[in-house]
Amino acid sequence: MSLNGIDISEYQSGIDLRLVPCDFVICKATQGTSYVNPDCDRAYQQAKGLGKKLGVYHYFSGGNPVSEAQYFVNNIKGYIGEALLALDWEQNENVSFGQGAAVAVQFLNEVFRLTGVRPLIYMSKSTCRNYNWSSVVNGNYGLWMAQYANNDPTGYQSNPWTDNLGIGAFKFYAIHQYSSTGRLAGYDGNLDLDIFYGDRGAWDAYAKGRRTENETEPSTPEAVTYIVKRGDTLSGIAAMFGTTYQQLAAENGITNPNLIYPGQVLRIRGGSQPLYYTVKRGDTLSEIAARYGTTYQQLAQLNGITNPNLIYAGQVIRIR
Repeated sequence: MSLNGIDISEYQSGIDLRLVPCDFVICKATQGTSYVNPDCDRAYQQAKGLGKKLGVYHYFSGGNPVSEAQYFVNNIKGYIGEALLALDWEQNENVSFGQGAAVAVQFLNEVFRLTGVRPLIYMSKSTCRNYNWSSVVNGNYGLWMAQYANNDPTGYQSNPWTDNLGIGAFKFYAIHQYSSTGRLAGYDGNLDLDIFYGDRGAWDAYAKGRRTENETEPSTPEAVTYIVKRGDTLSGIAAMFGTTYQQLAAENGITNPNLIYPGQVLRIRGGSQPLYYTVKRGDTLSEIAARYGTTYQQLAQLNGITNPNLIYAGQVIRIR
């Protein structure tokens, strides 16, 4: 389960997202306490209208982390609850990595206090190893990790290269940015390419934050809709919603169940919506399974977990 997407900033101002294939778009929103990306809202609203998954990030400039967090939140209030939030932590002329997690965690905590959403933190893989990020990990903040194999132009990759040297205190990463020289149809220039390790529901769980941490059973609507994405199969979608591919084919007038197309809207009647859970410190897969009336084996299989004894705070897992 994964999604392909891009992250953009003022350098891609005017990009027409109708022409660029992507499952999600993460837009730079703010920097420091005085800069707002002038193209952020235009790109965000276009992506939203196209049904893309959404994210926004703040570029840390080395100022007061609480003030920068407040500035970020004040400028993205209309996006809260539907966009994944992130802190971009990079070395530049104004900020040294030596400030470390003690500064970054103040920003993350303030955003969480104001929004109820735990942001991801973006950094290079080497930075994960070079400093102690335990306070960020213990705060259940997820990782958006950057590491490139090279600077060659590339399209989307399903299994991007990364070294085997570990990611420090972090145990997993939700997003991997694997190129800054991505080339996609519809845009004549370089793009940052990313892969998100989860499906659309998992993305929403990160975006909605606190409101999804103590999940309750949702009521089952009379019918729901699902937009087909690349790589989907009718049987796979049926399994997601607790129904059969035969029922979906009949409901949607599909004569050949092997032929569905990205962007196709399916009506799903009588199934149940996917349910997600954000792992907290101290959770075990067996305890989560018992809470939701399933087994740890089923959860492991559904989420591609090879070692059921290894789950991590901040990890979003699908229950059904």
